[in-house]
Amino acid sequence: MAKTYSTISFGLVSIPVSISTAVLDNDMRFHQYHKKCLERVKYQKYCPHCKKVLKDSEILKGYDEEDELVFFEKKELDALKPENDGDIEILSFVPLKEIEPKYYQKTYFLLPAKKNKAYYLLWQVLNKLKYVALCKMVFHNKFTYAILRCSEDIFLITTLFFEEEMKEAPVLSFPKLGAKELDLANELVDKMKGHFEPEKYKDEYQNSLLKAVKDKAKGKKIKKGRKKKMQDVSSLMEALEKSLKE
Repeated sequence: MAKTYSTISFGLVSIPVSISTAVLDNDMRFHQYHKKCLERVKYQKYCPHCKKVLKDSEILKGYDEEDELVFFEKKELDALKPENDGDIEILSFVPLKEIEPKYYQKTYFLLPAKKNKAYYLLWQVLNKLKYVALCKMVFHNKFTYAILRCSEDIFLITTLFFEEEMKEAPVLSFPKLGAKELDLANELVDKMKGHFEPEKYKDEYQNSLLKAVKDKAKGKKIKKGRKKKMQDVSSLMEALEKSLKE
């Protein structure tokens, strides 16, 4: 994604910034081909009533409003798009722990568009207080809320899902646990403690796909990977005890 230039505003302070993606799309993309002739498959917008392929200018968008279809032309929808694309307005400063991770959507780098004292001042204050800035913004013609947070020596901005997009969490009733089960579970967790080292965690599926593409290009057959076989255990206690032994 190319850089998008924007402005952070809080009070009368404005900070010119650039937004760029913090995450690469690592998924391999496959196209579809006709098995018989190996020609690339094309998708067309087809009207079954008129029996013809349509141009974009012949297409309306429709919404089912209480069993009544309401139609819009592209220019009508374009007129409703929010203005001030890219502007970031800080609404308040809140503790990060108050925002549940389920609200996180996408994360971007937010860098100073030019050397700006206000950018570094805001970063220093938020980093010291361990607070984040709750913002509203229009990004790529879509209105959204976001949080501005410190990461190393730069800002990250993470767009948020809206409350109405959240499903209600199911209510669970926990079974009674024995003291021995809790002791063994605590011991197992203690043995498995570590640190988050993201460079160690690779996309195993995408790596397998890439290897398969290279192997097939060389005329090799694709072998099915072996699934790790789980040991049969008859109870939670047995599973914990065997896990600790291994």
